[in-house]
Amino acid sequence: MHKLPELEYSYDALEPYIDAQTMELHHSKHHQTYVNGLNKAEEALEKACAEGDFALVEYWSKKAAFNGGGHFLHSLFWKIMAPNGSGGGGEPTGELADKIKEDFGSFEAFRKHFSAAAAAVEGSGWGLLHVRPSDKKLVILQAENQHKLSPWGVAPILGIDVWEHAYYLKYQNKRPDYIKAWWNIVNWKQVEKNYLEALSK
Repeated sequence: MHKLPELEYSYDALEPYIDAQTMELHHSKHHQTYVNGLNKAEEALEKACAEGDFALVEYWSKKAAFNGGGHFLHSLFWKIMAPNGSGGGGEPTGELADKIKEDFGSFEAFRKHFSAAAAAVEGSGWGLLHVRPSDKKLVILQAENQHKLSPWGVAPILGIDVWEHAYYLKYQNKRPDYIKAWWNIVNWKQVEKNYLEALSK
């Protein structure tokens, strides 16, 4: 059974960029709902297959994809954030910094591109930085909800949740303000770790 991951920091640790109430609701309620939904979908899918009720396979497969995407991306999201001054904020260093400069020209160009992509997500979804192991290129993409428009052959290493539940209590409808503030808590050491692990697979 899938379980809600514990955070490595307190709910108020990302203040003032993400408020404690949003973090608590987002983690303990929204993410927990995806975990519950994924467990339910996988159990129902297994039962439907065992009983030969293949008419339900499509339905529960979609539920598993939606909730599984939510569980995976939120688990990534919590890890790539850290309190400002204690691992969060600043700019990347090392191999990841070199690769960002190679693929985007500069860190500032990358940040503007990523921010624009995240702000432009239609409705609910994610702005995501992927690495494509086939040619080791970094690519910025969007995801509708948490599974639609997701491409094959890439691995997400950085993501920002732009569903309204991620920011609305503090930023209301000002998604760009939330995105701008979020850069202050990006945990670049974790993002580089994700990058190197994706290339090693």
